[in-house]
Amino acid sequence: MDLDLHVSRFDWAGGPAGIGPGVADLAQRAEAIGVRTMSFMDHYFQMEWMAPAEDPMLEGYTALGFVAGRTRRLRLRLLVTGVTYRHPGVLAKTVTTLDVVSSGRAELGIGAAWYDREHRGLGVPFPPTAERFERLEETLQICLQMWSDDDGAYNGRHYQLEETLCSPKPVSAPRPRILVGGSGERKTLRLVAQYADACNIFGGPDEIAHKLDVLRRHCDTVGRDPNEIEVTAMYRDLSPGASVDDVARGAEALAKVGVSTLVTGAMGDDPGGWLESTFGPAMARIAEIEPARL
Repeated sequence: MDLDLHVSRFDWAGGPAGIGPGVADLAQRAEAIGVRTMSFMDHYFQMEWMAPAEDPMLEGYTALGFVAGRTRRLRLRLLVTGVTYRHPGVLAKTVTTLDVVSSGRAELGIGAAWYDREHRGLGVPFPPTAERFERLEETLQICLQMWSDDDGAYNGRHYQLEETLCSPKPVSAPRPRILVGGSGERKTLRLVAQYADACNIFGGPDEIAHKLDVLRRHCDTVGRDPNEIEVTAMYRDLSPGASVDDVARGAEALAKVGVSTLVTGAMGDDPGGWLESTFGPAMARIAEIEPARL
């Protein structure tokens, strides 16, 4: 199994002047213990269920570019890009730029977006759910075309591009990996089966097992081997002072249903210290765990 780190808050870093140094320190400590990927949210206001909307929040791709310059191996993505926030052609160019300057460490995590308050607050159009999913599929198609040898036109229902020119091309071969976030059974997991290299699923082992059964059926429909898709799942509900055995047992329970990558959070007022003490001693055990095949 692999371990990824997701950073969803910045109030621990000590105010605006402390956020840059704090994020750099956390990224370097994560890289040092063997974390594979660091992700940020794609939000402009903090999520109200987590903390006040006024709490500090960074623009995700700018923050990832900063982390790229402070690390050497960490892979970089948003968990996940909201499809409503950027025109697809600009998004493809943004991810390509991150991939080029990081020497091939960028990934595209993307979803249908949901936080209506920040859309209204910043004047960003917030279409109905069905339209957002239509735009999500067209965005995936546009990114794949821009990362291919086809620089011709794209004509969709919502987006029309006269040229899908993208120069320089990504460093990642054959292109940046794509993660589609969410567990919706009818639309999201279909898009995972058709377009994605990875998915991110919430819930305990039983719920994840059910969602992966649905994903298998979508893969059968499109003629794809589900084992080509990396399954990532959130792994943050650990008791204070969790032992190596505690961490490993939880990881093994997720691996048994097909999870191949754990995504933990930046927890507490010293997230770097928490990461080192909770996961540092367990990294060798985690790396030995073999996820079940789908």
